[in-house]
Amino acid sequence: MIILPQYHGKNIGVVGLGKSGMATIAALEASGAKVFAWDDGLAKKGGAPVTLTPLEAWPWAEMADLILSPGVPLTHPQPHEAVTLAKQHGVRVIGDVELLLTACPEAIVIAITGTNGKSTTTALIGHILGQAGRRIEVGGNLGTPVLSFAQLGKGDIYVLELSSYQLELLDKARIHCGCFLNITPDHLDRHGTMEGYVNAKKNIFLRQQPGDTCIIGVDDAYTEAVAREFLARGDRRVIPVGVKERVSQGIDVKHGMITDRTNAEPLAIDLSPCLALKGEHNWQNAAVAYAACRFAGLSVEQIEAGLVSFPGLAHRMERVGTVRGVTFVNDSKATNADAAAKALGSYDSIYWIAGGLPKEGGITTLGAYFPRIRHAFLIGQAAEEFARTLEGYVPYTLCGTLEVATKKAAEMAWREALADATVMLSPACASWDQWPNFEVRGHAFRDYVQALEKERAA
Repeated sequence: MIILPQYHGKNIGVVGLGKSGMATIAALEASGAKVFAWDDGLAKKGGAPVTLTPLEAWPWAEMADLILSPGVPLTHPQPHEAVTLAKQHGVRVIGDVELLLTACPEAIVIAITGTNGKSTTTALIGHILGQAGRRIEVGGNLGTPVLSFAQLGKGDIYVLELSSYQLELLDKARIHCGCFLNITPDHLDRHGTMEGYVNAKKNIFLRQQPGDTCIIGVDDAYTEAVAREFLARGDRRVIPVGVKERVSQGIDVKHGMITDRTNAEPLAIDLSPCLALKGEHNWQNAAVAYAACRFAGLSVEQIEAGLVSFPGLAHRMERVGTVRGVTFVNDSKATNADAAAKALGSYDSIYWIAGGLPKEGGITTLGAYFPRIRHAFLIGQAAEEFARTLEGYVPYTLCGTLEVATKKAAEMAWREALADATVMLSPACASWDQWPNFEVRGHAFRDYVQALEKERAA
């Protein structure tokens, strides 16, 4: 837990009592602060884990700071009532990341943002650094609330996944190495416009100092413009990273080969042994992780070892087993067609398990990947809709449940005995017709694969 001695004896407001909000309250109370808490949802349904104090009863004139959970609107579409009251009384509005970085000023901070890939990149950087023996804490938007971290000191490293919501709440906190992967339209209901969304993401760089580093993906027009902006400033190191084009004086990835052109002699790393980093989207993740770990002082050999040993994130193109020469991949996190496309584009000879609660548009955008699919095994409410889309292009079997689909897919893959056969759960659907969430669905798939392994061993 992070101790915040600057708040001892002071009044602090906390709005939003999810995981980060509760961790914030625990850290503040352990530091001797007087905490005033509020959560709109819990106030309506009851069962709050702490005492709620209505906002109008807070001592606003004597409040040191307001700590806002990331999900609570700061500005758009309209500020939360607590934000309005804070501004009226001159109370600073910040998030838990600001508290962490203020409390641990000697630790190194590597932060990652972007629309896609930030969780994998964060976990990958943490894995490589941990394998190299560095003292680290990894979390933020990835799942672990930052104020529940250990208090790190000089030379230690916080690796933080930061959403645009969290970045909006930074005030003075400095991020030594900021990684901005990519950006596509998202969260516009919160930020209003793409300009507002991009500006929120750019907060990852705004308090950097000379000697700090910006690592920026340049495969979309928005992030390319951000890279040009910071290169033009010339007051920090900027490392462009590209997968689609060669990047002079930066890092690029072609055909699974990272090439570092930031030095006089280009340096190359082959990603083909990195089984959890297949596909162009993961090549970008790997290149950014490489650049961040070089910033942290790791050798190329240490980084290569970490890239190869990275197991991947659960439910995101996660290899859960190989049975009788067939690889089983859990991509349960792919709850829409765009997400499934990344997995389908990364493998050949796919025995595809798809379906669930369908999203608008179904799988009509995935036609380019149909030649990679040997057979589709369709489950859940979307099964018949998906069958109509696949008719005449991909042979399919209506299976109903994930358990049946896993068994049938395995049996067909074993029978056909192709060298690169992959049974892949990449549903392109939400899980809620049969499962509480995609995690439970993914865990079930893993259990079914383990049962196949046990049958094989018997």
